[in-house]
Amino acid sequence: METISENLNYIQKQIAIACKKSGRKPDQVRLLAVSKTKPASAVVAAINGGQLLFGENRVQEARDKISLVAEEVDSTNVEWHLIGPLQRNKVKVAVNLFTMVHSVDSVDLAIELNRRALKSRPMPVLVQVNVGREPQKSGFLAEAVTYAIKQMAELPGIKVKGLMTIPPATDSAEEARPYFRELAQLAKTINGLKIPGIDMAELSMGMSHDYMVAVEEGATLVRVGSAMFGARDYNI
Repeated sequence: METISENLNYIQKQIAIACKKSGRKPDQVRLLAVSKTKPASAVVAAINGGQLLFGENRVQEARDKISLVAEEVDSTNVEWHLIGPLQRNKVKVAVNLFTMVHSVDSVDLAIELNRRALKSRPMPVLVQVNVGREPQKSGFLAEAVTYAIKQMAELPGIKVKGLMTIPPATDSAEEARPYFRELAQLAKTINGLKIPGIDMAELSMGMSHDYMVAVEEGATLVRVGSAMFGARDYNI
């Protein structure tokens, strides 16, 4: 597992380079290690290398993995973020597992999160935006986001902390730049409305192939999986 530690160091250096290029400070960007389909041992190796933020796609997989990791290493300061789609019937479990949900793609889901989170603690969430307007992807269209966020602002059990996107697949990282730029501008516009309780502090965008461009365009959370853990087995 030494490679994971080496990959972690490399990614952190690349983030620092992208920050310098765009006039940002490295502490303005957090690396979210996407550990979906990866074993608990890989997460433990990353934690031993200093990584504390992890992203999972599925509630059940995350629940099992979080338990296994806790048996192997002190995970008191570890944050688990849900970055995949969340079904409403899994919300009850999710609110007790995750520090943040990145994939709020409907007001109905926000309402259910609010209902469940009121019984424990306010849940920080990000609103997913379909910047590429792809019919097969979840997320609000840009023109619908503001109204949805105004509705979410009335829900005391959740705290909208920003936006998240998965742009269309591109052949090069540079081709993703317009989508990241659009999300950053959208967040700026929403912030300018000064909606009570809404703070667009977080932009979750950028993955293994384009995270440096995302950082240059304002990402505060980059979701990096294969660049850290190696190729993913989608048959798991």
